[in-house]
Amino acid sequence: MNGGAKGLWIAILGLGMTVASMADLTEVDLVYDIVVYGDSSGAVTAAVSAKRQGRSVMLVNPTGFLGGMSASGLGATDFLGRRDTFGGIASEFYDAVAAAYGQKYVRSFEPHVGQGVFAKLIADAGVDVVFNERLNREPGMGVKMENGRIVSITALSGKTYRGKMFIDATYVGDLMAAAGVTFTVGREPESQYGENLAGVRRGDTKPRVHYTQRDKDHFIKDVDPYVVPGDPASGLLPQVQNIESLTNGQSDKKIQAYNYRVCLTTDLKLHIPIEKPEGYRAVDHELLLRNFEAGDKRFPALVEPLAGTGSKVDWNHMHAIGSDHPGANWDYPEASYERRREIEKEHETYIRGFLWTMSNSPRVPEALRKKVTAYGLPKDEFKDNGGWPYMIYIREARRMVSDYVMTQHNCEGKRKAEDAVGLGSFGMDSHVVQHFVTERGFVRNDGTIWRVPPKPYGISYRSIIPRKSECANLFSPICLSTSHVAHGSIRMEPVFMVLSESAAIAAGLAIDSGKDVQEIEWKELRKRLRSNGQKF
Repeated sequence: MNGGAKGLWIAILGLGMTVASMADLTEVDLVYDIVVYGDSSGAVTAAVSAKRQGRSVMLVNPTGFLGGMSASGLGATDFLGRRDTFGGIASEFYDAVAAAYGQKYVRSFEPHVGQGVFAKLIADAGVDVVFNERLNREPGMGVKMENGRIVSITALSGKTYRGKMFIDATYVGDLMAAAGVTFTVGREPESQYGENLAGVRRGDTKPRVHYTQRDKDHFIKDVDPYVVPGDPASGLLPQVQNIESLTNGQSDKKIQAYNYRVCLTTDLKLHIPIEKPEGYRAVDHELLLRNFEAGDKRFPALVEPLAGTGSKVDWNHMHAIGSDHPGANWDYPEASYERRREIEKEHETYIRGFLWTMSNSPRVPEALRKKVTAYGLPKDEFKDNGGWPYMIYIREARRMVSDYVMTQHNCEGKRKAEDAVGLGSFGMDSHVVQHFVTERGFVRNDGTIWRVPPKPYGISYRSIIPRKSECANLFSPICLSTSHVAHGSIRMEPVFMVLSESAAIAAGLAIDSGKDVQEIEWKELRKRLRSNGQKF
């Protein structure tokens, strides 16, 4: 998080929310039934579910706010209208969001509404929460293991949280990784799982079978990649890669681009103008301007109106170049906390600079320039952070590798998970991974894929738990076991909420039965999931 969020949580305390003070945490013998470590929407649903089961629960949150991206700008929730594919607490969340607007259904909502709903869920359940407690990631320091089980986790503050079951509900999989669980980062080769969307996917491929939305997120004009146009000796523009023999299906350790899902407003009473950011470099936006000058006049953003007054929007990346910052995030998943903050700041500077350039450069088509100039950051959102979202949009990070890996074949209905604990339905989607120079000497995008599953599909229970030989009391419902391709479909906020609630229900069953998470009876788990409104 880039700001304090203290004022928000002072207000939340008025709702009766139980927030554990440091004094409360000095009882070294206290062992919780379930410890949830996470900063996501799933962390909230897991903790609330566990508490409703009558378990003792501690939510250890590495940030200063609740709800992850669903409370930090991702108001336009992507479930392609498949509201019927999820129930339980996820359904409660979206129902409560709609009710805040006096509606039965809204697809897109303001950040403060999501924040308020998460706060009420936690308060009503009476969940204990500690904020700004980041896991100590030094080897052997943050996770204590005994006989293949996590006994406790320790934060950088020195505080230790002991539990019977642990749920890693972070977007990056820090707890899972620190526990020694096998994971991967990046794109598998096409040959590994037989996925024809896997690995490198060049945007200049004809026909482009890995992308079914025509040219929407691709270059449609020839753009020169060099600092001095036409002169390779001058070097490449920022973000552009020159890779020999770049072939579809190749593997690498690169991940799709991050951005901030910025909430903007046209309401002049709420309007914080977009200023040129400190650290602005014109060269960082030269590719954007050259693309306009080459003849691509498309508006480089997906702007979705949010419920409420109609003046606010969720601003997302779209077309060849936009608010995504490809390549700048490749080391984020395993980076130190300090390096992650640097990467986040680089993204913030880039996106603020992108918005300022769009509003001020005479090289931007006038109609587009006027459109962007009408927007500003909202004074009534992220008030303690200058209207800027708390969290960077981590579209992909570590992915666990367990006994069952969800793949493109699951998404396409060619392979069925018999032990489903939730449903996926969104398209197999990856934003741009990198801009690259073609053999013709122009810029194109690599990594952008899109294909919609023919129908909702089940997500395996085994994909949210590690191999038994690695850890017997851990769940990883956010950084679950998937290929890069399948993760692009599963990575939706409602699905993360569903899988995290299912993890909490399974954790309770494991406690009751005295079994490892890999040994619980599927029939009994299925019964409990259904009684809690889960759909699968």
